Formats: sequence, C-alpha cells, structure tokens
Amino acid sequence: MHLSRFPRVRLGHMPTPLEPMDNLSKLLGGPRLWIKRDDCTGLSTGGNKTRKLEFLMADALEQGADTIITQGATQSNHARQTVAAACKLGLECHILLEDRTGSEDPNYNYNGNVFLDQLHGASVEKRPGGADMAAEMEGLADRLKSEGKKPYIIPGGGSNEIGALGYVNAALELLAQANDMGLRIDHLVHATGSAGTQAGLVTGLSACNAGIPVLGIGVRAPKDKQEANVFALAQKTEAKLGLSGVVSREQVVANCDYVGEGYGVPTDSMIEAVTLLARHEGILLDPVYSGKGMSGLIDLIRQGHFKQDENVVFLHTGGAVALFGYPDTFGFPDYKG
Repeated sequence: MHLSRFPRVRLGHMPTPLEPMDNLSKLLGGPRLWIKRDDCTGLSTGGNKTRKLEFLMADALEQGADTIITQGATQSNHARQTVAAACKLGLECHILLEDRTGSEDPNYNYNGNVFLDQLHGASVEKRPGGADMAAEMEGLADRLKSEGKKPYIIPGGGSNEIGALGYVNAALELLAQANDMGLRIDHLVHATGSAGTQAGLVTGLSACNAGIPVLGIGVRAPKDKQEANVFALAQKTEAKLGLSGVVSREQVVANCDYVGEGYGVPTDSMIEAVTLLARHEGILLDPVYSGKGMSGLIDLIRQGHFKQDENVVFLHTGGAVALFGYPDTFGFPDYKG
C-alpha cells in the first residue's frame, strides 16, 4: 500500500473536500449524506480521472512518450482531463470520440467537453458507435510511430491497473479524512462506468480492512458485466500492489437499474437529481455519470435501503461541464420571452 513506490506526477488539488449535504439529508429524511468532492481536483474543471492520470502520465513519461492517445464517448470527461494533463506536461494529445448516442445536437457534439478538448489543443476524431476503440487507438499509434512519434495509449476512463492506483490512493485519503473528523462511514456510493474508480476504491478499502461497502451505480453496462469488469480490474490492481486475495467477488456490487435507455441518454430521475443538488446544495452534477449515480442513491434512500442514522458518502466524479452539451434536456423557459 506504499504508493510512493510507483511513478506519479502531481496534477490535482488534493485532498479533495469531504462535506456534509445537510439540506439534501433533511429533504430526503435521512440518512446523513456526505459528498467527496472529486469534482474539485482542479484539472480543467476537475473530475475523477485526474487521480488516475497522475499515475498514467508518470508511466508515459517514464517510457519516453511524447504523444498521448486516448478515447471516450463524445462528452468524455476523461478525454478533457487527459488533454489538460498533456498540456501541463508538454505532450501532444490525440483523442478518439465514439458516437455512442447518435445525437445530432450541435451542443452535444461541439459544446461542453468537446469544446474544452479543442481549446486545450487536442487532435479530435470521431468514430461510430460500437467501434473497436482499442483497435482504433492502436491504428492511430502505428500511424504516429511512422511519423517518428512515441505514443502512449491510455484506455478509456484511464481504467487499467495503473490508473486504478489513483483510487487506491483516494481510499486512503478518504479514510484519513474520516478518522480526523471522527466520521464513521457506513456506505460509499458513486457512479461506475469504465470500472477503474470502483476497482481502486474496493481494493484500497479492502486492503485497509475498512469495512466500508462500496456501491457502484452503473451508467452503461448490465449488472453482471459491470461487476465482472470491476472485479477483474480489482484483481489486477491488487496484483500490481503485490497483494493477493484482498478483494472478494462479493465485495464488488453494482446497481445498474438507473441507466435508462443507454449511456449518455438522459433520464427523468437524472434530471431530478441534478436539479436537487443544484438547488439545495449548490453543487453541479453531470448528466452522464454523477447525475445518474445520485439518482440511484436518491431512489434507494426513498426505498429505505439505508438506515436513518447511517452516514452515506457519495463520491462526486465531476464532469459538470457536460451539462453544456445537454441544455435542452432541462426544459428551462426562454428568459427573454
């Protein structure tokens, strides 16, 4: 668990705040809700990928890379943070964006994260939904190598055993904060997609024998596939740390009932969750990850899934800039009318 053994570059503002959400707790009638503000990591509006990129970018530099390649959906928070990290480190960045929604909305295709990708100077290319994005990145890497570049490929979401170290570290950070505050954390909830955040958290908390169950609210894959992906990555992560058998299959839990019609497709419950947090806590969620993650948490609270006296921490994975890709979703009236 001595993470200083691994190469790391400092990119984020850490530790991120751990704050109570008293207004939302009162509104929902308990349990006591807290939020771990990984939207405040600081790198190009922040987000959870910054923690992963500290380890991934260090590995890229150690391998002598001068160019970064990564991929994600059109409104990828990961892509935006990756090109921002590349800027800080003086590296070129090439981004492949998969069209997972088929949306023709100009705001979705050119605003929000896509605008920032281009503002940071990334080369951005589109790929159709369902494309083999790993193969697409390899093809781009071959082309760049033929031009004399030294590319380094980062998987979608930064989710491999190197990137997951960022969330092993986040688990240690969260425990230290809770200890300092005298806070007993009964549950940790977050949005889970590419698996790296959940795999890192489960590995870190399990290795510390913290006794804190982690619940991932899925935003894309069915439950069985999501849990299998997280568990497989958790096993690779613990092996990277020199551990064995730390994470059991039973510790990997995902609830994928809140995806709706698909990844990146708005749901009524997401709209409610984003609106509630904005109006009662002054916190911006995003429409793809944290919005659906919070919608799941709110619904589970209403179902009585948690005890009223429990402390539930929601890990905010960031990405509020993606709201600007979905302006019509919230149906606000024209204030000039």
